[in-house]
Amino acid sequence: MVKVDKEENAKFLEKSINHLKARGFNDIKADLEGYESPKSYMRKASGNVVTPDIVATKNGRKYFFDISLKSDKPRLLKSKWLFLDTLSRMNSNRFRIITTRGHYKFTDTMLQDINLSNKTPIKI
Repeated sequence: MVKVDKEENAKFLEKSINHLKARGFNDIKADLEGYESPKSYMRKASGNVVTPDIVATKNGRKYFFDISLKSDKPRLLKSKWLFLDTLSRMNSNRFRIITTRGHYKFTDTMLQDINLSNKTPIKI
């Protein structure tokens, strides 16, 4: 999610965290009240700050999760996903995308646009 959309979709973020807890993830960090905030990364070229929506661990492996909801800024979302995917592959971590009903087509189109069609979104 882009930072502008985070305030509007806090309930879905909370629902996603509960889903991850039920799946055995622990040490969950999220940009939400009551949780520790995940580490942010700054892009030197543009000055944009990239923060994953949720960071969690399972079986000693770190997972980055980003929530895919329809957005007015798809280009910014695409660059965020590419960055998180590259970062996770560099450090042998995992990157997953979480989406919900009504946003599947948007998510699939975005993934195909940036050649990440091998990623299957987690559907909640």
